Amino acid sequence: MARANRKRPQSFRRQNEQSASSQHGWKTSTIPKPQLVQSVKEYGRMLRHLEGQPWLALDTESDSLYRYTPRVCLIQLSAPAATSASTTPVNPMQVLDYLIDPLQLHDLSALGTILANDTTEVILHAADNDILTLQRDFNIRISQLFDTQLAARILGRQGVGLAQILQEEFNVVSDKRMQRTNWGQRPLTPQQMIYAQTDTHYLPTLRARQFDHLQTASRWNEAQDAFRMLETIAYSPPAPRTFWQMKQIRALAKEDLSILQTLWRWRERLAKRSDRPPFKILGENTLVALAQKRPLTMTALRNIPGLNARQIERFGGELLTAIRQGAQQPIPQRPLPMGRTEQALSSRERKCYEVLRRWRTETASARRVDPDIVFSNDTLLQITARQPASLAALQEIPAIGQWKAQTYGPALLELLTNSSDI
Repeated sequence: MARANRKRPQSFRRQNEQSASSQHGWKTSTIPKPQLVQSVKEYGRMLRHLEGQPWLALDTESDSLYRYTPRVCLIQLSAPAATSASTTPVNPMQVLDYLIDPLQLHDLSALGTILANDTTEVILHAADNDILTLQRDFNIRISQLFDTQLAARILGRQGVGLAQILQEEFNVVSDKRMQRTNWGQRPLTPQQMIYAQTDTHYLPTLRARQFDHLQTASRWNEAQDAFRMLETIAYSPPAPRTFWQMKQIRALAKEDLSILQTLWRWRERLAKRSDRPPFKILGENTLVALAQKRPLTMTALRNIPGLNARQIERFGGELLTAIRQGAQQPIPQRPLPMGRTEQALSSRERKCYEVLRRWRTETASARRVDPDIVFSNDTLLQITARQPASLAALQEIPAIGQWKAQTYGPALLELLTNSSDI
C-alpha cells in the first residue's frame, strides 16, 4: 500500500511458502491465489459475491513515488469465501481475495455502493489515507469501518505497523523492496500480486482477535467511537505546495530565501509538466545548496552536492537563470501560522494547556496507550481555546466523540475550572 503523510507503503511476501505456522497450523502456500479483476465481466462476477456480505477487508496501492499527482492504481478486497458467512473468521483460509484494477475499470460506483452500506463492515489498517484517496479518485465513502491499526493502539500495543503485526500474528514477513514498487505499471508482476493480496488477506482474522481483546479489556466502546470519528473525515484538495514547507528552511539566511523560492517554483513547474514527483527532479538539499552557494556558471554547478553531470546537462541553464532571477526578487515574507498553535496562546492559556498536557500524559500512562489516543495536541489546544463548561460543550469539539466526553469529561471540566484561577 503506497502511502502519503503518516502511513508508509505496506506490501508483504510469504517468508517460506513451504513452511507451516506452528502457532496457527496452516500453510501459507495453501492460500488461494487472488482473483485479478480487470474486465467488466470479472468486475460483475466479483460484485455478485460481495453483495450482502457482512464484512470486507480493503486496502489500496498508489503511485506517489512515480507521479506528480498520485492516483490509486490497485484496490485490494478480501471477502468471506462462503456466501453464508456471518462473522469475521478465526482462520485465514476462510477468506477470498480480489485485486481490482482501477486503471482498467473506469466506473467503480457499484463497488462504492457496497462499501457505503452500513450493514457491511469494512476492515482496513491505518485507514485515514485510504479513506481520503478513495474519496478523491472515485467518490467512494465507507460507512461502517474497523481500523486494525487504531484498534492495536487502543489496546496499547507497541509496534502497530502492519508488517510487524503480520509477522508476529501470522508468520508473514515483509519484503521491503515492494515499498518502492511502481503500482502504475502493467502487467502486475506475480510478486506484486502476492504482496498486495497479503495486505488484506489476514485483516479479517486479525479483526476477530482484536475484537475479543477489546471486549476483554473493556475498550470496545472506545474503539467503536474512534471508528465512527474516522468515518467522518472528508477529502479536500490540498493547499498549494510552497518552499516554506521545507524542513531545511530554518537554516537559510534571509537573503537566500528569494533564490530558494524561485528554484522551488521552477522545480514544481517542471515536475508537474513531466508528471514526476519533485524530488525526482532535484532533491531539497540540492535546492538549498544552490540557493546558498549561488553558482553562476556551468562549471560552478559541478561543486553543488547532489547535482550530477546528467542533471547539469539537462537543467544547468535553467538553474542558472532561476538563480539570477531569484537574486533580483524581494525577500519573501514568512506566512502567518495557520490555525491555533501553542505559540499563539496567551500566558494564561499556555498554563492551562500545560495542565491539560500533564493530565493527558498521566492518563495515557495509566491506560498504557500513547498520549494521542487520549487526545491529540490539536484537541487540547481547542479545549484550551474554547474552555467548555459542560459535557455537551466539550462534545461539540469535532475530535471529541461521546465516549471521550463521558469518560474524560468530568476530570477535564474540573481541571478547566481550577485552571481559571491561575
